[in-house]
Amino acid sequence: MILGAAAGLLVGNLMHSGARRGFGLGLGILGVAALLPIEVDGVAALITGPRSKFGVRRKIQKIRDIGIGSPFHDEVDDELRERGVI
Repeated sequence: MILGAAAGLLVGNLMHSGARRGFGLGLGILGVAALLPIEVDGVAALITGPRSKFGVRRKIQKIRDIGIGSPFHDEVDDELRERGVI
């Protein structure tokens, strides 16, 4: 933001008024594009964060899913049982 303002002050009188508008608009769009990922992350954190309704549901579902995991399976033991070693 400071660099954009400095560039505008330095080049403002040297440019034609139509070029100044385009340059200012371009700097404004660049500033919005730079801040957009921060805003998207903030909104996503509000919607799916740990204190939101969806975040609490997700956390509870993860806790429930821990006990559903597949039973202990060891391929080596199965192979040895097939060969009759165990």
